[in-house]
Amino acid sequence: MSAAKELDNANPTVLSASELPTRRQRKDRNASAKVEGIRAILMASPSDTLDPFYMSDFSDTDSDDSTIQPIDEQEIYDLIAPISDPEHPLSLESLGVVKLQDVHLTSPPDPTNPAGLSRVLVELTPTVTHCSLATVIGLGVRVRLEQALPPSFRVEVTIKKGTHSQAEEVNKQLADKERVAAALENANLMGILRKMMEPCLE
Repeated sequence: MSAAKELDNANPTVLSASELPTRRQRKDRNASAKVEGIRAILMASPSDTLDPFYMSDFSDTDSDDSTIQPIDEQEIYDLIAPISDPEHPLSLESLGVVKLQDVHLTSPPDPTNPAGLSRVLVELTPTVTHCSLATVIGLGVRVRLEQALPPSFRVEVTIKKGTHSQAEEVNKQLADKERVAAALENANLMGILRKMMEPCLE
């Protein structure tokens, strides 16, 4: 990506801290696994093939802790909120690209069924309707969640209806596992994703 490239949105609207959802202080049962998942993205060399559908291991000892609350929309939001925008040194939450109300979680009808799957849908709101990096941002959000959440979660990332001129095409790309896997073999793209996800380790 050339430094001389004109920005899609040179002066984005930035939300103040008071406009962002209050973060809850809660016990994170998989903190180390989540950090390791994102570290795999940051540390992989360009020649390495990163499996975007790899799920971090979650030990049985974690699931035996009866004081742990189930994962909810706020926790999912907290995982992706710090991701940096590829054009600006600002987080996706401060730009309003990710919003708590656009994180949707559907839990299985029977939570005691180990085969039950939870489904996560994240709708993104690009800063401008012609954003050329919408697919890259969506890819970063998808990979972040697939690395951080337990294997019982299925992730879908889409562009919110009416917020992008090519939302249908971007959504098709983000939903295609083969295209996502191929994109993550691109060294230049991996460099962008590593930079975007650095704040997630802080």
